[in-house]
Amino acid sequence: MDITQKLKADLAESKPTLIEFYATWCPHCQREMPIIDELRNVMGDKANIIQIDVDKEPKLTEEWGVEHYPAFFVYKDGTEFWHDEGEKPLSELKDMLDRVI
Repeated sequence: MDITQKLKADLAESKPTLIEFYATWCPHCQREMPIIDELRNVMGDKANIIQIDVDKEPKLTEEWGVEHYPAFFVYKDGTEFWHDEGEKPLSELKDMLDRVI
């Protein structure tokens, strides 16, 4: 399954999905990587977490209108609940997911 198919499938689920658009060369994104890893551990199977490398998925990045990295989106049942850019602490990302569970 490619990233676009996975994204569509996860966005349609009733559990929340966090999407992060990142760039490997971006220092803010690099600092966010261990936070996203910890978020996966903390949330377990209560949420989908998808990371999209903007350099590997330029078309998808453009379709989503992402211009700054990292960029975060939280969806549930196909509806966007939150969108923000820049480095985020674990507590803020977890809170956003917990709000829509």
